[in-house]
Amino acid sequence: MGRTREFDEEAVLTGAMHIFRKQGYQGASIRDLEEATGLKGGSIYHSFGDKAGLFDAAFGHYHRIVLEGRIARYAPPGSGLQGLRQLFLSLLHEPDDASLGCLITNTAVEFGGGVQPHPRVEAALGLLRTTFGSRLTEASTFARDADGAKATRTAIRLLALYQGLLVLIRGGEDKTGLRQAIEDEFNQLETLS
Repeated sequence: MGRTREFDEEAVLTGAMHIFRKQGYQGASIRDLEEATGLKGGSIYHSFGDKAGLFDAAFGHYHRIVLEGRIARYAPPGSGLQGLRQLFLSLLHEPDDASLGCLITNTAVEFGGGVQPHPRVEAALGLLRTTFGSRLTEASTFARDADGAKATRTAIRLLALYQGLLVLIRGGEDKTGLRQAIEDEFNQLETLS
């Protein structure tokens, strides 16, 4: 029988998640991960196999806590365009005004360019695209779109805007201008409804 873990797994994964968000996979050293998680290198390897195993667990944590949590809070089923607007606006308000970056975006850039997309990135972008499409079809114009083509095209456009906003926020872009871009996009979508 294996030993039980003697650490707070959620705290460890949160610490690792923040380091990977700020520094990327390659940029995060084992020393950085030790400091962020409170675990020694041996414990990291024993508990997660290696750095890649910790990264995978931290990304899964990000998916559940940050991405799914943000969707549930701001754009739950039935919230339609207003929920999507609130979801997008929520990107402008990181805790403590930190700009840690989006682990999805950062991983897509760091591991992109290969034949196969990173499976965690693919799943996260798929969740966003599906969520956007679902909330769009709750609006009257998109609900009348029998084959869903308009909602699908718009969901992809919104996904590009969402990810672009995250890059611009990380780059220090003025949030007043970004807020206006979000408002303009959703005001336009609402006129179609």
